[in-house]
Amino acid sequence: QVQLVESGGGLVQPGGSLRLSCAASGITHILYSVYTMGWYRQAPGKQRELVANIGSTGSVNYADSLKGRFTISRDNAKKMVYLQMNSLKPEDTAVYYCHASGNRWGQGTQVTVSS
Repeated sequence: QVQLVESGGGLVQPGGSLRLSCAASGITHILYSVYTMGWYRQAPGKQRELVANIGSTGSVNYADSLKGRFTISRDNAKKMVYLQMNSLKPEDTAVYYCHASGNRWGQGTQVTVSS
């Protein structure tokens, strides 16, 4: 059974950066490499929304509002996906979830942007 575990969240000041990581287990790296991996986020009182995803070929897709500030990447050998977040704003505060093909979700990691 595939498990996803996020890390790297925390409290950061506006304008700061964070790097989220998501580790997959229960799957071979070969099978992992064909999954589309993604990051979603859910702010209080709001629906969960796509942040970015990355396909098996490395093709990436970002929410329009986040282009230029966030970067998604993956390391298939390590079964990891990352989200580099720069120039963070208070409105980026949310729980960030890792997602894999087949409706697989991590437990989420809290990101709080506040001074």
